Amino acid sequence: MPHDQERPTPHAERAAPATAATAAAARPDTPRPADPHPPSPRGGGPAAGAVAHAWRELVAAARRTVADGLVVGTSGNVSARVGDTVLVTPSGVPYDRIDEDEPLGVDLAGNRVLGTLTPTSELPMHLAVYRTTGARAVVHTHAVHATAVSTLVDELPLVHYMAAALGGPVRVARYALYGSPELAAHMLDALEDRTGCLLQNHGTLTYGATMDQAYDRTAQLEWMCRVWLTASALPGRSPHLLDAGQVAEVQERLRGYGQREER
Repeated sequence: MPHDQERPTPHAERAAPATAATAAAARPDTPRPADPHPPSPRGGGPAAGAVAHAWRELVAAARRTVADGLVVGTSGNVSARVGDTVLVTPSGVPYDRIDEDEPLGVDLAGNRVLGTLTPTSELPMHLAVYRTTGARAVVHTHAVHATAVSTLVDELPLVHYMAAALGGPVRVARYALYGSPELAAHMLDALEDRTGCLLQNHGTLTYGATMDQAYDRTAQLEWMCRVWLTASALPGRSPHLLDAGQVAEVQERLRGYGQREER
């Protein structure tokens, strides 16, 4: 897509060494109920504070996609939901020029309610996720290895057990024009029972209950795509793949992964 930063049902990541972020990505989503009223960034109060905090997290994540090589220029996009307001990166604005004190937000119908800039052209994808899942954050990238894989297969082969952290084998959503309702619909099909998918000839989209979780799922997906491409590159050899039962076993194990808060 040009210069711009992009049915599921609620479902459950760079894999290699375990990190705190990996633990968050592995943990099943626990959607929170939507706030009854859209927040306002001004005038103080809890809602204003929540919006300001979420916006700073969003900007930091967007800038990290560039630093980590997941996007180039102003491609890709990031969003976060606070109540019934969706904070989202603006169209065609370099991430290092986004004002951390000026949130841009829309309602679930796509009407701008915060800020003055034009939202990302991939807004239909973000809104589709929020309308159909308990997601609180969405990350869309044009990561190199993931995008390459999206041109080769209809589903990422089960080359690593961390596919379980995304709900199972990662599907490839059929190609459609960026920013179109058709692309959002194809994405929802690919996201069924998953928290991430590849977008054919385009990139990736993942979501989570937190920004850290959504981001780590994106990083895990890119890592798995890189592993598969690397393993597939040796002439005359094919990677050993896991089966559905092995992935299901990992999904169960991941339910108890990470640290537990003491009560």
